[in-house]
Amino acid sequence: MRRQAQEIQYFLYGQAFADGFRITFAILLPALIGSFTDHFDVGLTISTGALCVSLTDAPGPYIHKRNGMLLCTGFVFIVAVLTAFARLNLYTLGLEIAIVSFFFSMFNVYGSRAAGVGNAAILIMILTMDKTILVNEAIPHALLTASGGLFYLTITLLLYKLRPYAAAQRALSDCIREMATYLSIKAGFYDTTTDLNDDYRKLVAQQIIVHEKQDAIREILFKTRQIINETTTTGRRLVYAFVESVDLFEDITAAYYDYSSLRSRFGNTGVLNDVSKVIKEMAQELDRIAFSIQQDTSFTPKNFEQELILLKDKIDALETGNQSKLVLRKILVNIRKLILRFNKMNTYFIKDIKPKKRASIDHSQFVGHQALDPQIMINNLTFNSNVFKYAIRVSAACIIGFIIAKLIAYGHHSYWILLTVAFILKPAFSLTKQRNVERIIGTLAGGAIGALILILIHNTTVLFCFMVLCMLGTYSFMRIKYLIMVICTTPFIMILFSFLGVGFVKLFEERIIDTLIGCAVAFSASYFLFPSWEKEQIKTYMQQMLKANAIYFSKVVEALMGNNVSQLDYKLARKEVYVSSANLSAAFQRMLSEPKSKQVSEKRIHQFVVLNYILFSNVATAVTALLNGEKKIHSEELIQIARHILRKMNESIQRFNASTYIEVPKYNEPVRKEMNLSTDDALLKEQLEFIQRLTADIDKTVKVMLLAS
Repeated sequence: MRRQAQEIQYFLYGQAFADGFRITFAILLPALIGSFTDHFDVGLTISTGALCVSLTDAPGPYIHKRNGMLLCTGFVFIVAVLTAFARLNLYTLGLEIAIVSFFFSMFNVYGSRAAGVGNAAILIMILTMDKTILVNEAIPHALLTASGGLFYLTITLLLYKLRPYAAAQRALSDCIREMATYLSIKAGFYDTTTDLNDDYRKLVAQQIIVHEKQDAIREILFKTRQIINETTTTGRRLVYAFVESVDLFEDITAAYYDYSSLRSRFGNTGVLNDVSKVIKEMAQELDRIAFSIQQDTSFTPKNFEQELILLKDKIDALETGNQSKLVLRKILVNIRKLILRFNKMNTYFIKDIKPKKRASIDHSQFVGHQALDPQIMINNLTFNSNVFKYAIRVSAACIIGFIIAKLIAYGHHSYWILLTVAFILKPAFSLTKQRNVERIIGTLAGGAIGALILILIHNTTVLFCFMVLCMLGTYSFMRIKYLIMVICTTPFIMILFSFLGVGFVKLFEERIIDTLIGCAVAFSASYFLFPSWEKEQIKTYMQQMLKANAIYFSKVVEALMGNNVSQLDYKLARKEVYVSSANLSAAFQRMLSEPKSKQVSEKRIHQFVVLNYILFSNVATAVTALLNGEKKIHSEELIQIARHILRKMNESIQRFNASTYIEVPKYNEPVRKEMNLSTDDALLKEQLEFIQRLTADIDKTVKVMLLAS
């Protein structure tokens, strides 16, 4: 019960609910004012403009949000004018649907925010096409719609001025919270009752989410001038906490062991379950840190010393015969290292301490930069571009949906078919398929809820409250849980139309029919019309993963040879490994959602994904130990092993007929030979030999997979 209460509280203080409340307010207020002043149509038009522009209000730097909303407002005005004239003739309207849906779907080449602008333009076209607008009303109607966009922009601007750091705090909180989930999954590897294959599957899936959250906070922190210049204590604290959280994630990832061997050696002692329990408590502590950052409250850290003493005593008391307990002691050391990282992150909550301004770093290299050059769209007007094929699918599907709507002419809201088509059809088949299922289930469930509300409740004030709650649910879950959004949307629409005098039974029947038709058209277009299957892209993602791991491992070679390793280069290499791994894992998961006939070598690719996760976990362990230790030239034996590993990585990359070759670092000075390795170097040699075996296994997997395909 306490956990559920915390989840609800976390949601209410989170970015999703803040977005939902802002959008609901911006849409509701003009309509209410219009209703009270007998100008409901005017208020509804302004609300429609606010709704369209809200689609571009994705989390990110304020300046990008502002520019996106201004651009969106301009396009909304233009499309609203065009549609008001095009709707006067069936053929000109059909032509506009084809052109507008294609052109604005091509906006996907400029990234997610631009895609939101494109969706808003398509939405205003669909919502305007069935309106009765006289020729002399076209411009005034479009101006009212655009004013709704400017109204929404004004609200967003005012809220930003009031709380400029709120979005960054929420994004950081979300990121740390997902890391807590990741750490909790890691704890499962030490729990002898879990299935290791299932643990790896969960871990790889969670890694994708952590990467997305890290990217989101990078966008806000490193593209917001006020924060990146660290001119305020709050800005410095946010940057400091994020940097520490990334290092913490690396430490969590680097703590890899042969879990199968661990279980066979120590599973019956109970010590591994104790380790799992401590790590789960640490995950809960990390979750508490995230919660306090989100609410901007003080935080009292938990003292883990007693748990660590008990765990150490249990390890010391183990009778293992001839088996070494060194690995258990290494686990204990790693746990202490994570707790020290927790303590560094907790500096965020000490208001009187100002984290030192870090040395000047070009943070822009950690975030992507998308140029809005028209030439990019022109270059993508080819069947080699997935965005181009997607735009054709959307355009064709919208035309088919429009023709069906006109032929059937069932009900008075046939534009719902186009709405369903335009917003269910996604570039990836797997997402379109998922949206189809969720749309149908959500519409049925939401319709049942809406009907129940309208049957049982007749008080207009209570109905209005339910409608507002459904609006909040719709816009709060719009970007995070599509199924819940649809469940909330249907009763919201049913209650709204009941206020306008439309019978809910007929309305529900019409919505179900339109939804089913729209889903069928979208699914068919996704499957039959220039489909983009993940098997066509998966090799590219695998090659990128191999390249990222090779660049990351080259830092190990350089450190072994005593060369200076730039912190910036190292962190960029680390980031690229996480990005490549997340992209590969996401592509593989999408492929598994596609028809069996469209999948290829799924077992081999899964093996490749897991092996690469184990690889960069071990590389992270080696590189952090080398960079944090004394700079020196290590034994030639270690250097030769490392150079051999890098050459093997290059061989794997070359199997994809790639021109990429990661340069093997050369000696800068004579290498000191050692007959007897130190204890640390002996452990490092053991780890390098394990990495060597991993790279050989990865190369073998790649070879077999390519031969099979």
